[in-house]
Amino acid sequence: MTERTTQAGPARTGRLLAALGATTGALVWAPRAAFSIDGGFEGHARDLSVVFVDLPLILLGGALLPFLAWKLTTRWVHRPWAPVLAALLVLALGLWGLTEWWNPRQLPDPGYSGNL
Repeated sequence: MTERTTQAGPARTGRLLAALGATTGALVWAPRAAFSIDGGFEGHARDLSVVFVDLPLILLGGALLPFLAWKLTTRWVHRPWAPVLAALLVLALGLWGLTEWWNPRQLPDPGYSGNL
């Protein structure tokens, strides 16, 4: 019984970091994908692949990156704060990479305001 209770804390931390990563990924994704979902003038630029393809991949990556970094760090480093720090660092680097690499369609020109 004590083994299960001692394992509940670290498992809960891993799940919490995965949820934080998925939520943060969705929050970074939403404003960048808004134009593709809205479509602009008369919906001519609507691209729902950002919802059906990009969003699941971003949620999966956002959940897996911090969790795997946390899991690997807990095996190699025996300090309680190091795995959490590593998971947050990997999440930050993953989000930075996402914003640098993923460029969905944006507004067509600076003068166009759309329905945003």
